[in-house]
Amino acid sequence: MLQKFNVWFDHQADRYSNVIAWALHHRVWMAIISACTLVAALALHTQFGGSSFLPVTDAGNLAIDVRTPSGTSLEYSRLKLEKAAELARTIPETVATNSSVNTSGGRIYVDIGKSTERKRSAAQIGAELREKMTHIIGAEYAVLDDLTNGAQKPVQIRFSGPDSRRLMAITNAFMEQLKQVKGAADVGLSEQDPKDELQIVLNRGLANSLGISANDAAQALRVSFAGVEVGDWVDPTGESRDVAVRLHPDDRVDAGSIEHLPIAVNGSDMMVPLDQIASISMGKGPAKIQHMDGKRTITVSANAQGRSAGEVTADAMTLAKSIDFPEGYGIELGGASRDQKELFREMTIALIMGIGFMYLILVMQFGSFTAPLPVMLSLPLSLIGVVISLLLTKGTLNLMSFIGVIMLMGLVAKNAILLLDCARKREAEGYEREDALMYAGRMRLRPILMTTFALIAGMLPVAIGLGEGSEFYRPLAISIIGGTITATILTLLVVPTFYDSIEIARDRAVAKYQRRASQKNAVIAFVMTLVEAGLTLVFLRLIYRMMKRLGLFFVRR
Repeated sequence: MLQKFNVWFDHQADRYSNVIAWALHHRVWMAIISACTLVAALALHTQFGGSSFLPVTDAGNLAIDVRTPSGTSLEYSRLKLEKAAELARTIPETVATNSSVNTSGGRIYVDIGKSTERKRSAAQIGAELREKMTHIIGAEYAVLDDLTNGAQKPVQIRFSGPDSRRLMAITNAFMEQLKQVKGAADVGLSEQDPKDELQIVLNRGLANSLGISANDAAQALRVSFAGVEVGDWVDPTGESRDVAVRLHPDDRVDAGSIEHLPIAVNGSDMMVPLDQIASISMGKGPAKIQHMDGKRTITVSANAQGRSAGEVTADAMTLAKSIDFPEGYGIELGGASRDQKELFREMTIALIMGIGFMYLILVMQFGSFTAPLPVMLSLPLSLIGVVISLLLTKGTLNLMSFIGVIMLMGLVAKNAILLLDCARKREAEGYEREDALMYAGRMRLRPILMTTFALIAGMLPVAIGLGEGSEFYRPLAISIIGGTITATILTLLVVPTFYDSIEIARDRAVAKYQRRASQKNAVIAFVMTLVEAGLTLVFLRLIYRMMKRLGLFFVRR
C-alpha cells in the first residue's frame, strides 16, 4: 500500500513540474490572478469581516449593570436589582445569581453553567436577557455577555470639553443617533441624570461694600450644611461624643430657609440675610464630573449585538466625526476600542519589522538582494486564507488572530525557501532556470506538503476548541490553518513565476548597466539603471508603456 502511494505521489510530482512549466509561460496571468485574489479577499473582509480587541469567549457568566437615578436610596437600588435578578432566574440556563448593590445601582452576576453543558451560547442568552430587561422601568440596565474586556461595554466614545452642561447636551444628542446604528445595544452615558442642586450666586460688589467676602459666605454655608463641632458630650456609658450643629434636613432643601441665613459682617456685630447679597434658586447640576488629561469628559458606551465591536465602533466614530463641535470640544476612543486601536498599530509595526528582518536573513542566505523578493511577494497571499477562514467561522480580526498572522509569515516563507533553495543550487550546477524550477518543484513537493499537513494537524484541536474557554485561542489556529492552505497552494505556482520574472528583470538591468557603462560614466549608468528599476517597481514604467502603445494604436487608426 505504501509503495503504491509513493508511486502515485511521484506521478503527481511530475505533473506538478509540468504545471510549473505552464505557469512560467503565463507569468502575466499568474500575477493578475494573485493580485485579483488578494484584492477580493481584502474587499470581503472590509465588507463582511469584523474586528475586536479580544476574541469573544463564553466563560459561563453574564453580568447585568444596573444604574438608578441620582439621589435614590439604597433600598430603591436593592429593589431594582432584585427585580432584574428575578427575570434572570427565569432563563432556563441560569444556575444562580449574585448581586452587589450600592446607592447608584449595582451589578448582578448570572451563572449560566459550562458552555459544554448547554446548547445556547452566552451571546444568545445575553440577547434574551437584554430583551427581558426592556420591560423594567425606573433604572438603566446593561447586559454584558463577554467579561474578558474588563467587564465593560466594548464600544466607548469619549467626549471632552470645558463646559459640562454643553457637553451633556452634545452627548445626549449623539446617544440618540448611536441607538439607530445597527448592532449597537445598551447605549448609555457614563454620567447619570442631572441631580437637583441649590445654586447660590454671590453679588460680589454689594458683598464687598458691606465688608463680606466670598469666603465669609462660604464658611457660613459650610456651617449650615456640613455642620461645625461646638463641643463634646459624655454619654451614660462614660464615652465622650463630639457634638456638631447644622441646619435641620428640611431647612437644608428649602430655598426660603436658606435665604434668611444670617451672614456676619466683619468688624461689627451686624448680621445680613443671605438673600440681600446673593440670588438663590433651585436648579440642575451634573451628578459627577469626570476628568481625563485635565479635561471634563463624558463617555458614550454601547454593547455590540449581531455585529463585531470593531464594526459598531467604526460606525459610531463616523457619526461622532460628523458633529460640528464648538471650539474646545473633541472626541477620542475609550475603553476596549482605544486598546484595540493601539494594539493593531503595535502589531502592524511588529509585523513589518518581522518581514524586514526576514528579508535581511534571506539576503545573507541566498547571497542576493533580488532572490528573496519572490518569498516576500508570497507573504500577502496567506492573508487570503486568513480572511476566508475567519469569515467561514464567523471570527474577527483580534489579538489572537493577529498573532496568528505574524506567525504565518514565517511559516509561509518556509515553503518558498525550500523551493528556491533547491532551484538555485540546481542553477549553480549549470542547468537552465526553467529546468531548475521544474526540478525543484518535483523534489520539494513532498517536504512542503508534509510540513503543511503536519502543521494543520497540530492546529486542528485548537481550531475545533471543544474545551471550556477554548474560544480565546481559536482565532489563532484558524488564521494559521486558513493562511497555510491558501499560501501553500498559491506559493507552489506563484513563487516560481515571481522568481523567474524578477531574475529576468535583473538580468536585463545588469545588461543595460553594462551597455550604458561602456558608453558613459559608470556612476551615471548605475544611477540611471537604479531609477529605472525604481520606476518599474512602482509600475510607472508599465503605465508609460501602456499609454505609449495606446497612443500608437490611435495614430494608426
